[in-house]
Amino acid sequence: MQSINYHLSSNQAEKPYLVLLHGLFGSLDNLSMVRKALEDSHNVLSIDLPDHGKSAFTDAFSFTSYANKIVQLIASVNITKVSILGHSLGGKIAMKIALDNPQLIDKLVIADIAPVSYTPRHQNVFKALNAVDLKSITSRGDADAVMSEYLKEPGVSQFLLKSLKQVDGNWRWDFNLQLLQRDYPAISKGISSDNVCSVPVLFIKGGQSDYILPEHKSAISALFPNSRAKVIGSAGHWLHAQKPVIFNRLVSDFLQNDTCG
Repeated sequence: MQSINYHLSSNQAEKPYLVLLHGLFGSLDNLSMVRKALEDSHNVLSIDLPDHGKSAFTDAFSFTSYANKIVQLIASVNITKVSILGHSLGGKIAMKIALDNPQLIDKLVIADIAPVSYTPRHQNVFKALNAVDLKSITSRGDADAVMSEYLKEPGVSQFLLKSLKQVDGNWRWDFNLQLLQRDYPAISKGISSDNVCSVPVLFIKGGQSDYILPEHKSAISALFPNSRAKVIGSAGHWLHAQKPVIFNRLVSDFLQNDTCG
């Protein structure tokens, strides 16, 4: 298993580079529609966060360690300037990278997350995941039936089940469930830094989501004074999947023209 698993869509000198960072329990496939929409104009580096997808499992979560691993990967493929788009946890990691390595960043797009601490909101997800007996199930349907007792939104179960894989006849989660549950308090914390990042930043909020609220504006402005926000009114937290055309247009306009649609 690679330290950081990634997919680079192209490596053409005339194209700028864009890094895509998915959210908690996800993988680089989660942002595939974004990649497909932008790979004509950008070299797109899609990444599995540590402890997710095909990236190696670690011993402990921290924003600093995750950010450093991604910065090291970017350097290893000889990229010296990037824009980063991060959703949810990936957005927090993107903010940490930019604050610690401003010389690396051209622009940031942060999808439905703020640099603040959040109260626990994944308790039922952990209950559902832990209720699945990986040694006794014979299909994803078996797991879905168990998880449905805890998760009432089918979309959440279907998202999680994408990471349930059968390897050599044994079922396993592609994410490091034990670590993510143990270190969930650290994952829920805000991004802290003595630095200020002055690169252009676009925050995109789902209008039906409560991850970015008016009271978060001061925390955002303190770290990212050159930031702006757009709201996709009919979308929730999974705005890039729920409203891909609008989301991708906002991202493309910002990256290429420094506008927001």
